[in-house]
Amino acid sequence: MRWPAQLAAAVVLMLATFCAGWIVARMGLGSAVDPASLTDLERQFAERMRDAALVGQFTITGREDRPARPDRYNISSVEKVGDDRWRFNTRIRYNDVDATLPVTVTMVWAGDTPMVTLTNLTIPAMGTFTARVMFYGDRYAGTWQHGEVGGHMFGQIEQSAAERQ
Repeated sequence: MRWPAQLAAAVVLMLATFCAGWIVARMGLGSAVDPASLTDLERQFAERMRDAALVGQFTITGREDRPARPDRYNISSVEKVGDDRWRFNTRIRYNDVDATLPVTVTMVWAGDTPMVTLTNLTIPAMGTFTARVMFYGDRYAGTWQHGEVGGHMFGQIEQSAAERQ
């Protein structure tokens, strides 16, 4: 009877190892892609977002009679971690939460324009979000959804976010 328990423990251990590896890969944790392998546009984007801040406003659908509210995301760096997966190392302030997190998202390119796509991404202590955000020059714009609430977000990309905290 001892060998069935050992076999079961080994299977559970292998399954746990596989699941942990899958989670790490899916979330984009670990090593970034070698910067030398980035295309010119990818390299320019990563450099543009280093020590940057997205400073703008957001609206809430159904509340168009109210002014847009201020919005800010401080980004220390952006790294490509897979074919279309990018990790944004960012400080997020939302309600009572003020946290610096690595947020891994899918990014697609429309010609020379990068666009972040995230669908039902759960950020611990914040909730589940869906968004499409495009970047061009020194501006960003997009849509966001958090549960039943959503709207638009837009603004400018400013450099030296660390100096303006």
